[in-house]
Amino acid sequence: MTVDLLGTEPTVHFEAEVLAVAPLGESLVRVTFGGPGMRDVTTCGPDQRIKIFLPREPGAGARVPTGEDWYRRYREIPEAERPYMRTYTIRAARPGEIDVDFVRHGDSGPATRWAAAVKPGDRVVVYGPNARFEDDGDPARRGADYGAPADASWQLIVGDETALPAIGGIVESLAPGQRAYVFAEVPVAADCQEWQTAGEVTVTWLPRDGAPAGTSAALLAAVREADLPAEPGYAWLAGEARQVRDLRRHLVGERGMDRKRIDFCGYWRYGKSEDAPFEPEPRD
Repeated sequence: MTVDLLGTEPTVHFEAEVLAVAPLGESLVRVTFGGPGMRDVTTCGPDQRIKIFLPREPGAGARVPTGEDWYRRYREIPEAERPYMRTYTIRAARPGEIDVDFVRHGDSGPATRWAAAVKPGDRVVVYGPNARFEDDGDPARRGADYGAPADASWQLIVGDETALPAIGGIVESLAPGQRAYVFAEVPVAADCQEWQTAGEVTVTWLPRDGAPAGTSAALLAAVREADLPAEPGYAWLAGEARQVRDLRRHLVGERGMDRKRIDFCGYWRYGKSEDAPFEPEPRD
């Protein structure tokens, strides 16, 4: 596997080795990636998305084309040989290392199976922000959406377990005095997490306790009942696409929130397999 880093490209491919694997609650596992090939990986925000290319065979490496037309050439690889490509959020970054949290859904797809069997020494390819690229001031171009306006007196952060890495990163990035209201849906109470923050944060955990992911109305109900401040704020929403859509419609339609003060992302869609084509909700 050969990966070339282009100093002029904002996002590039990195060879990554699994350095550590640790369970996280009952439903997640944290994988630490690093190695010499990761020396120039960086982040552009607390909700930094990356793509991870997973090998078809356990323990094998993932071969991924590089360069400007890498995606076209990736799609030309025969399906039986093409590495699986999945999108994840960096939970934490250190020089030459990143932590990524994987949700364990049983044996439902290749990424879940990989996460269940992963061990130190396994190798993948990570497609993410390049530290050698001169920052152009547009984090969204490089996979980071969170952007609370300077005049936001409070923040609303909402998501399910797939959004926990980003939520944790956002909470930990808050400055002293910044207020945030967090609503997080998780499979079971054992998946609730603790975050260190300088901000003033109220967290509401919503365990599903057996209900399938994507079927609960608890997030929308909790946000609808929340006593949020009247002054201008900011909202960050992520998780199952239709739930995110309904949350955004509530904030805009029922609370009158300026849609420009809402960042949102549908990470997955209920009823669609990992390999099904996914069309994100329109960002109107």
